[in-house]
Amino acid sequence: MTKILVVDDEPQILRALRINLTARHYEVAVAADGASALRQAAEWHPDLIVLDLGLPDLDGVDVIHGLRGWTRTPVVVLSGRADSDDKIEALDAGADDYVTKPFAIDELLARIRAVSRRAAIPETELANIEIGGHTVDLTRKTVSGGLRLTPTEWHILEILLRNPGKLIPQRHLLTEVWGSQYVKETHYLRQYMAQLRKKLERDPAHPRHLITEPGMGYRYTP
Repeated sequence: MTKILVVDDEPQILRALRINLTARHYEVAVAADGASALRQAAEWHPDLIVLDLGLPDLDGVDVIHGLRGWTRTPVVVLSGRADSDDKIEALDAGADDYVTKPFAIDELLARIRAVSRRAAIPETELANIEIGGHTVDLTRKTVSGGLRLTPTEWHILEILLRNPGKLIPQRHLLTEVWGSQYVKETHYLRQYMAQLRKKLERDPAHPRHLITEPGMGYRYTP
């Protein structure tokens, strides 16, 4: 049974999430502040953490930093902070996804399922990824139909495909592909994403798989 730690200082949200997650056969623990969250994470070893940013003792971003010092347990942020800067800060700290309050429980559950799947993607799945009318094999670096990608296109595509459903911040992609000195060169990403869509999407002008989150980053949607 998947173990989920829910961290929020609003009792009604803790209660609602405990009921909804338990009904879907998750094992649930709750924490109302950052210190309790870090302690429970260390003692209980959850498979996934749902984390509010506005905690009474520690900022949620500091909790993420504390977790990332010793664990890669997936973190889905659930917060009333809707500003893109807050989202980017949380994602850069190591969060795996971000849901804004007020939220629909079905959306949160879908994000939890997606993050859980990403945490255990077998290599066999990486060899058979469908985008548009193409099959991408990340293990062999091939695309069906003899389609050729440049090394930079492969690098960007691999980061996205290894994280299905996850929003990858622009800064992370730029740092991983070109280096930290290029974190402001967002036009590089726009150019290469346009090229990838032209090669892989059925309708590059209306992409279904390689999605832009304006001002934030990019997401691969299976």
